[in-house]
Amino acid sequence: MNAVTEKPAPAPGLAESPIRHTPPRPRRTRRHVMRILRPLLAVVVLIGAGAATAWWFAEGRWIESTDNAYLQGDIAVLAPRIDGEVLAVTVADNQRVHAGDVLIQLDPADYQARLLQARASAAEADAAVVTANRQIGQQRATIDAAQAAIAQAQAEQARAGADAARSAALTANGWASRQANDLAVADSRKAAASLTSAIAQTSAAEQQLDVLQAQATQAEARARNAAAAVTLAENALSYTVIRAPFDGVVGNRAAEPGQHVAPGTQLIAVAPLPEKLYVVANFKETQLRRMHPGMKVRLIPDIDPSAAVDGRINSLAPATGALFSLLPPENATGNFTKVVQRVPVKITVDPVQAAQAGWLRAGLSVTAEVDTRGPDAERLGLFGAAAATVRNAIP
Repeated sequence: MNAVTEKPAPAPGLAESPIRHTPPRPRRTRRHVMRILRPLLAVVVLIGAGAATAWWFAEGRWIESTDNAYLQGDIAVLAPRIDGEVLAVTVADNQRVHAGDVLIQLDPADYQARLLQARASAAEADAAVVTANRQIGQQRATIDAAQAAIAQAQAEQARAGADAARSAALTANGWASRQANDLAVADSRKAAASLTSAIAQTSAAEQQLDVLQAQATQAEARARNAAAAVTLAENALSYTVIRAPFDGVVGNRAAEPGQHVAPGTQLIAVAPLPEKLYVVANFKETQLRRMHPGMKVRLIPDIDPSAAVDGRINSLAPATGALFSLLPPENATGNFTKVVQRVPVKITVDPVQAAQAGWLRAGLSVTAEVDTRGPDAERLGLFGAAAATVRNAIP
């Protein structure tokens, strides 16, 4: 038997509210949306393909690129030329310096003393030269006196000889005594001996002059040697100050105050400024056919691809990088595998852009893109090349 269930009566005071039914909105199906988007996507793809094709024919096919490229710079590693103790390090790490700035000061006390010693030796050598020259002048005066003595002896010899001759004639005629004649002959012989002595003294004085001149030459040589020693001492004293060879940034500082260093010890390095850096890009040999110095290059750094800078090809290496390696390849061996060779290409960075770019550091990796159309080619980019193609196509 079925039980009859009664419908509960509504609460007093509450009336039944009629239920409002809203008509359903038309819903767009996925098929309908795709039917609308497909033509739009096709148009976008066609435009993109057209732009890429225009860029390729106008610009892209002329671009040769490689990611085997690195920033390099002529870094100077400074080392002392003398031994000594580090007195002071006047620069901090990664500080920018100018050419001639003092970087490291070595203790100069010993080298100052050596300079004073060398100067004293040089003064003594100069005095010896002056003394030798004065002795030469004095000896020349002695030679002049000896030559005058020869003239006097010759005159005396002539007089004594004449007296002896007259005395001999008078003695023979009985007008003079034999004693007087003997005295006259003796005077003549003394005059001859005096002449011989004067000649010998003059010869000895001339030989002594040669000796003094040789001694003066030795003194001058010693003076030059002493002057060279002064120069070496001055150079050694100047080496106690290590200066920056060019404008740059210091790095790799290894010197500390109080440290004893020997010649050749690497103390500090000076890297060039960003505008002095350059790129060495190793291009494949198949990419070099159209490359020439002066062509424009776009340098895209790995550290920030949006901070690209421009450059130009400076030169191409005279040989492949493999031939410059420590162990160059020998292709005449039995096992031969052909490998595409790479040639280093030096690329200079635009100085204005390099000074403004903050990422330039020696050793960083970049991607080098060479525009082989020529040194005056302008890169328009994807949309720029497409716009230029459209402008050229419209009459």
